[in-house]
Amino acid sequence: MGRLFQHLCCGVAFLLSASISFAQTESIKPVRVGIIGLDTSHVVEFTRIFNDPTDPEHIPGIRVVAAFKGGSPDVEDSRTRIDRFTAELRDKWNIKIVDDIPTLCGMVDAILLESVDGRSHLEQVKAVLAAKKTVFIDKPLAASYKDATEIARLAKQTGVPWFSSSSLRFWEETQRLKSPGDVGHIIGYSVYGPSPIEPHHPDLMWYGIHSVEMLFTLMGRGCESVSRANTASEDVVVGRWKDGRLGVMRGFRNGLRSYGITLFSDKSVLHSEPRPEVYGPLLGVIAEFFRTGIPPVNPEETLEMMAFMEAADMSRARDGASVPLSEVTR
Repeated sequence: MGRLFQHLCCGVAFLLSASISFAQTESIKPVRVGIIGLDTSHVVEFTRIFNDPTDPEHIPGIRVVAAFKGGSPDVEDSRTRIDRFTAELRDKWNIKIVDDIPTLCGMVDAILLESVDGRSHLEQVKAVLAAKKTVFIDKPLAASYKDATEIARLAKQTGVPWFSSSSLRFWEETQRLKSPGDVGHIIGYSVYGPSPIEPHHPDLMWYGIHSVEMLFTLMGRGCESVSRANTASEDVVVGRWKDGRLGVMRGFRNGLRSYGITLFSDKSVLHSEPRPEVYGPLLGVIAEFFRTGIPPVNPEETLEMMAFMEAADMSRARDGASVPLSEVTR
C-alpha cells in the first residue's frame, strides 16, 4: 500500500510539473502579429525591434509573422516605397505575404494597421474588427474626422480594443514635460516639428499630426476652438482650451526636421532637450496593449485631435478665423 501511495504521489507530481511547465511555455508564447500596409518604413523598423532578439531595442513577447501588402498608387510615398519594404520583410525577415486581410487575420492574434494612406484605414479595419483582432492603427487614424468617428463606432460595436498614436506621444521629452514636477500653474505649451503635406489628406493629418499628438499629450482634452496662420513654408496653429489655456503648434514645410516643446507656467519656462525620437517607447506600449487589451490612449482624445486638425484646415480656408471644434464634431 505504501509503495502504491508513493507511485501515486510521483504520478501526481509529474502531472503537476508537466502542467506548470506547459503553463510557463504558454505564458511566454509570443503574440503573433500581422501587418496591414507595407508602404511605410515603420513596418521594417517595428519588425526588426519585435523579431530580432539580438537588436539592442528588442522587445520580447511579440512576433510579426505575416503581412498584407496594400498600397495607394495615387500617394507618392506609397507608390515609390511599397515594393522595397515588401521585399525586405519577405526576404530578410521571412514574413509571409498574404493576398487579403481576412486571411491575415486568421493567422495572427493582433494587427498593426500601418498603411501610410489614412483614407484606406476605415475599409481595412472593418475586416479586422469582424475577426475580433486587437488592433493598433498608425497615424493618421483616418483622413477625415468622419472616417475616424466611424472607426471608433465600429470598434465599440464589435467590442474590439484599439488605439492610434504617434511615437512622439511617448517621446522621453514629451513624457518628462507632461509631468515636470513643481513648476506652478501651467499656462500652456508650444510645440514644433516638421509638417510636409500630401494632397489627399487635410494638411496636418499627414505629418503635422506628430506635433499635434505631442500637444494633446501635454494639454489633454478640452480644446474648444482653433485658428491657423500659414505661409508656403510653415503653419502656426493656436488651440484655445476650455479652461483658458492656449496650446500652440508650429509646423515646418521643409528644412527643419527636429521636434521641440516649451512649457509656460506662472513660475518658469521649461524647454525640451534634443533627445532621439525612437520607436522603442511606442512599441513597448503596443506590446503591453496586445497582451492586455487595455488601450493606453483614450479614443475620445484621439477623436478630438482629428477634429482639431480638420478645424485647422477650415481656419486656413477662412483666412485664419477661429473655428470651434463643435463645427466639426456636431
